[in-house]
Amino acid sequence: QVQVKESGGGLVQAGGSLRLSCTTSGFTFANYVMRWYRERPGKEREMVASISYGGESTDYAASVKDRFTISRDDPKNTVYLQMNSLKPEDTAVYFCYAWNGGYWGQGIQVTVSS
Repeated sequence: QVQVKESGGGLVQAGGSLRLSCTTSGFTFANYVMRWYRERPGKEREMVASISYGGESTDYAASVKDRFTISRDDPKNTVYLQMNSLKPEDTAVYFCYAWNGGYWGQGIQVTVSS
């Protein structure tokens, strides 16, 4: 059974940091491209960051580039999103996505106060 579960969200002040984790099971994580998406209030879901299998290649939305870092730990079947210099406009529900299989997590709330 495939499981994709986010953790690490919460409330933080502007300028602060959070690290999201996404733990997975039920598929061969090391072979998967992994992504983080978010849904901001009133907006469509958008891709935030992507990491290739093996971790050699990453890609970021322009709005988070140089502030967010995606990484993966294949032995732990886990992908991370380090979020620094957070802004109120980063407030969203963040989703983990296993691209190859189309597996979504349930999402986790991140709220950045001004």
